[in-house]
Amino acid sequence: MDYTEARAYIDEIGKAGRVFGLETMTSLLELLGNPQDHLKLIHIAGTNGKGSVLAYLSAILKEAGYQVGRYVSPTLFSYRERIQVNEAYIGREDFARLMTRTAWAIEEMKRQGIRIPTAFEAETAVAFLYFCEQKCDVVVLETGLGGRTDATSVVKTTILSVLTHISMDHMGVLGSTLREIAWNKAGILRDGIPAVSAFQEEEAAEVLVREAGEHHCELRFVKPDQITGIEYGVERQKFSYRGYQDLVIPLAGRHQIGNAALALEAVDVLKSQGFPVKEEAVREGFAKTVWKGRFSVIAREPYIIIDGAHNPDAAQVLRSSVEEYFADRKKYFMFGVFSDKDYEQIIDLTADLAEHIVTVETPGEPRALPAEQLAEAVRRKNPSVEAADSIQEGARICRQLAGKDDVILVFGSLSFLAEAEQAFLDLQDA
Repeated sequence: MDYTEARAYIDEIGKAGRVFGLETMTSLLELLGNPQDHLKLIHIAGTNGKGSVLAYLSAILKEAGYQVGRYVSPTLFSYRERIQVNEAYIGREDFARLMTRTAWAIEEMKRQGIRIPTAFEAETAVAFLYFCEQKCDVVVLETGLGGRTDATSVVKTTILSVLTHISMDHMGVLGSTLREIAWNKAGILRDGIPAVSAFQEEEAAEVLVREAGEHHCELRFVKPDQITGIEYGVERQKFSYRGYQDLVIPLAGRHQIGNAALALEAVDVLKSQGFPVKEEAVREGFAKTVWKGRFSVIAREPYIIIDGAHNPDAAQVLRSSVEEYFADRKKYFMFGVFSDKDYEQIIDLTADLAEHIVTVETPGEPRALPAEQLAEAVRRKNPSVEAADSIQEGARICRQLAGKDDVILVFGSLSFLAEAEQAFLDLQDA
């Protein structure tokens, strides 16, 4: 099959929905020769910050001279963005060829009466095949959802487990309490393999410590009191952590310094795992890190910022960043979210900051909350709200309202941010 046919095949098997568990993924990979067993993996789980930490680590390891695979989800700007080697997306021909091979295995599973994989499982298999072909020295692997039953958790060759901040999200799947969710995320821990974690709430930390003990693995937490010399900024931030002085990162948001500190803890452990990294590579990697859609500035005068704050924890971080950088400026929001998210709490945390809010519906997403329904929910917190018929109309309304010294903040579901960015850029070029 060619690339178009491969994408159509993924869409077709995606109609079956999601089924959690590792049995199907295990069967698929066995038919493909277990490519994952030939890789050295850094496995990342958590609620918020996974992508940023992955971006920092990948950039640092690339600067250190390693061939680095990265697997991320969801993606914002290209389907092929999810599978990268040294920041280059998998080619269309390579994806089509490896999906054809994966489709053969799936058809064999059908013949054997085994439940066929989900789209995410098939994509993960393609990623493992590609990383083997590219002879990656190390792969930075992000879980799709949770940890314990996530498709990526079939891996047995982890060299480091990384846990970002854990909070309440996907409660219908991962658990109804912070302890249950932390237990689920801790499913990436492996016997005797070191792990690092962001600073966690006490309940989550207790679960991680207990699970690490059961796996006999060293667990190191980020120490917030050792983060010093902080200088916040919209486009440049500085901090020191432990032995590293005056590090500069380009990613905005107060939370990004904590994410960078977690990456530093990971780097220190990797040195003991046979991956030496010089301080120069750390500095260069941080300076070159790109992770769009996370408090990303896409325009100035007015500032236009896109951010994937789609759960209450991320919304609280977003509020802190807005108050830090833009306390004295008028702010206009464009907001869209999935119906299964805790959007009422997101609204409670953010809506009072805005002069006016435009709600949008994420197109082509069956889980998307209708713009009118979202506007009704916002109205209880901020009466200055309207529902837009499209993302393009939402961008036009915000752009008309905001002066050059104001701020437009586009946030919520990651799945509409790329289209929103393009809508604002089109207005700018018109």
